[in-house]
Amino acid sequence: MNKIKILFILVFVCITLIPSFSQTFERKDIPEKYKWNLADIYPTVDAWQADVDMLNANVEMLAEFNGKLSESADALYKALKTGNDLTKTLWRAWVYAGNLSNENLNENQAIMQQMRTLETKLGEVTAFFEPEILKIPKEKIDQFFNEKPELKNDFDMYIDNIQRLREHTLTEAEEKILASFGLIAGNQNEVYSIFNNAEKPFPKVTLSTGEEVELTSSVYTKYRAAENREDREKVMKALFESYGDFKNMLGANLSGKVKKDWVYAKNRKYKSSLEASLNSDNLPTEIYSTLIEQVNNNLPTLHRALDLKKRMLGLDELHYYDLYVPLVEKVDMSFTVEEGQNILLNALKPLGEEYVTVLQKAYDDRWIDYMPTVGKRSGAYSNGGAYDVHPYILMNWTDDFLSVSTLAHELGHTMHSYFSNKTQPFAKADYATFVAEIASTVNENLLNDYMVKNAKSDEEVLYILGSYLELLRTTIFRQTSFAEFEWEIHKKVEAGEPLTGDDMCAIYYDIVKRYYGHEDGHCIVDDYIQYEWSYIPHFLGYNYYVFQYATSLIYGTALVEKMNEQGQPAVDAYYNILKGGGSKYSPELIKDAGIDPMSPEPVALTMQKMNRVMDQMEEILKKIGK
Repeated sequence: MNKIKILFILVFVCITLIPSFSQTFERKDIPEKYKWNLADIYPTVDAWQADVDMLNANVEMLAEFNGKLSESADALYKALKTGNDLTKTLWRAWVYAGNLSNENLNENQAIMQQMRTLETKLGEVTAFFEPEILKIPKEKIDQFFNEKPELKNDFDMYIDNIQRLREHTLTEAEEKILASFGLIAGNQNEVYSIFNNAEKPFPKVTLSTGEEVELTSSVYTKYRAAENREDREKVMKALFESYGDFKNMLGANLSGKVKKDWVYAKNRKYKSSLEASLNSDNLPTEIYSTLIEQVNNNLPTLHRALDLKKRMLGLDELHYYDLYVPLVEKVDMSFTVEEGQNILLNALKPLGEEYVTVLQKAYDDRWIDYMPTVGKRSGAYSNGGAYDVHPYILMNWTDDFLSVSTLAHELGHTMHSYFSNKTQPFAKADYATFVAEIASTVNENLLNDYMVKNAKSDEEVLYILGSYLELLRTTIFRQTSFAEFEWEIHKKVEAGEPLTGDDMCAIYYDIVKRYYGHEDGHCIVDDYIQYEWSYIPHFLGYNYYVFQYATSLIYGTALVEKMNEQGQPAVDAYYNILKGGGSKYSPELIKDAGIDPMSPEPVALTMQKMNRVMDQMEEILKKIGK
């Protein structure tokens, strides 16, 4: 996922990683119906260039507003409206350039260079906007809103996002000093990246076949799911112990990053690094603590899933190294693009006639680029940045259920962008990261329900349910355990306590054993798992981010549960998220959709679904005598 801030608009691009397959087809050999139609944005590259030239010529005019934003409501509105219009055109040009470049990464790089230069230029010219708005007293802002309703209608959220940070904004001199530390702020992540990708020795193990393998990242990922149990144990033990050999260095490095987070937070007058991180989206810290509390309250559901996995794998005792073995043998389910499209039209019918009509339009008007071709970007993404046009989706279709599921996911983002762009003014059309994955997980839930109802055999049902159960286990429980570890190590630093590699091992090991029911025999967590924290790059590259993987799936699942129970009223409420964009802060949008993120309800509804999935699986296992 990539979010770039220019002025006051955030354009959300979701990137989904899917397996890379041989891209042997040339783009010219692909039928037009499988290619997106970029002419909806610009009919030619020359037309794109004309807008870029216009922007380069006009961006400088924004400097004329420097020092004048507080003069009157009209002055502030004119400045924001001018910047808003230029930014809207900039992002239209960005979407065209990015999509064109991604058709073949070996070509069209010059247009991307133009966009980066233009983006930098706009950012430099408008650097005065936020500091000037911050200095305008709230009473004067309220007066401006009364005098000019269109200022409030379009820009109240943008202005409030600046104004609410007043108490955490330092003097100009202090801000410059703090900003200067940006040169070293990312050092810990850079050190880890160099170590992990270039300098760390790769352990070698000899497999049951007699083959010796070197445990690079891709080789480890492959063999941790090996059919031979001794092999996967040997592979996981060797890898994590190789990280354990460097626990003191890696611990000092991560501790340095945590201390850096606290220095920045403390100097900006936050009570904790957590508060500082969540405040960017105006999220209360209770969002985080509630997630951890509620997930811990529902660990028996995870333990039930682990016991079911032990049963299905035919094991007397489940170990942590068994967790990556597929729960259910993959079923041969093949789907053409057209078959996938029809499945989604039917699966997403509960979201209403307009939703399905727009889906069909996305297919017919070629919003989607489906096929892998030579030079094309891998993976999948949705980009809704072309506000006056429509969103676009990049896919790499592989004729399997994963392709259908990935398309459902990306269409969730696309429909979210479509309805937000249609409903909200440009300055409020973007949505925060905290709600960004909800629409995609709603679609995935509806797809899974539909596939189960229309499966051709018990084997297909088991495969779909088993895959979904693993998604819930890994996304909700595993990511929340990461979130709890991240919180605990920050709290130690903020309390003035030492934080070493050994401390991190102890904290992480205790959390994992608790989550996976080690003491009660649900899953044995061997002692080398204490080093797993040092294998996970998110702790260094991000700050309090991974919990949103869990919350998004929880909220999406809870919303579908409500739709199943309440019908149309719940569907109607869900559109408050789809159409809400950034018109309100995320917790309010989620409340408007019918669930309170601060209450136990979303987790309870998700656990209800998880237990129902296990009920269905156990019924099938009983039926087939397993």
